[in-house]
Amino acid sequence: MPESNLKIFCGNSNLPLAKKICSYLDVPLGEATVESFPDGETFVRINENIRGADVFIIQSTNNPANQHLMELFIMIDAARRASASRITAVIPFYGYARQDRKDQPRVPITSKLVANLLVASGANRVLTVDLHAQQIQGFFDIPVDHIYASPVLFEYLKDIKTENLTLFSPDVGGMKMASAYADLLKVPLGFIAKRRTDATTVEAVSLVGDVEGRDVLLVDDMTETAGTLVAAAKLLKKNGARRVMAAVSHGVLNDLGYERLSGGILDRLITTDTTVVKTDTTLPITVLSVSRLLGEAIHRIHNNASVTGLFRIKGF
Repeated sequence: MPESNLKIFCGNSNLPLAKKICSYLDVPLGEATVESFPDGETFVRINENIRGADVFIIQSTNNPANQHLMELFIMIDAARRASASRITAVIPFYGYARQDRKDQPRVPITSKLVANLLVASGANRVLTVDLHAQQIQGFFDIPVDHIYASPVLFEYLKDIKTENLTLFSPDVGGMKMASAYADLLKVPLGFIAKRRTDATTVEAVSLVGDVEGRDVLLVDDMTETAGTLVAAAKLLKKNGARRVMAAVSHGVLNDLGYERLSGGILDRLITTDTTVVKTDTTLPITVLSVSRLLGEAIHRIHNNASVTGLFRIKGF
């Protein structure tokens, strides 16, 4: 589906995903220089004419989040000053989304600050996947297309043998998402109560649901240290679960997360390529691509068409 007047660029956060999206759209990835000076400052130069073009800049905000955010802001500013007609920030993983409210005295609402900075840098529109908190859409004074990874995940999950499967949310806050997956897969639903002891350690304290002799699928929007998932898997297996898998939209894994996954407590992690995930054969990780989903969203936005159809799951 070749597109006219469509330009796609990317920063350094997720080049493989950007290339897959361009392949789906049959559009070349735009040429841009995005590099750092010795003192850490970011330098950007767009190496082709984009005057009057519909520009999409693909950049997740995974580790190092601040570096990737600055790359995005500066790329947007460069595109604005090069007279692009419209600039859409494509953010497969929107960082700082957990800082979406004042839950303690004297703390910021950083996800709102990031939204302000995106608008100030010159973005006309935002396209993102599975925000940690739905209300973040309201932090923007520009249109936000918020799509979900569930069609991609469900396409894989529906082939899992479900005769003995129970779907669990690893915490009370994820019950709405877990309930939607349970309805699609037509399996029982349960949840786990957890207590966070520090930024990287979680203790699963109790569960509600039938797990004895059953396979369990945990669903969540993201994992970083895998603490919540591994703690949940330990509790489930202690209560008789036969096998524990997890499906998360964003695998924002750090070294501690990979170390915990290598321990074998969680039998499999199923995630997407909204961020770059290691696919070492020794790690129980399956990575699914959202390139077709994002590519189709970009195609529809470029042609001023509805993106509603992207929320539908085949067969439902």
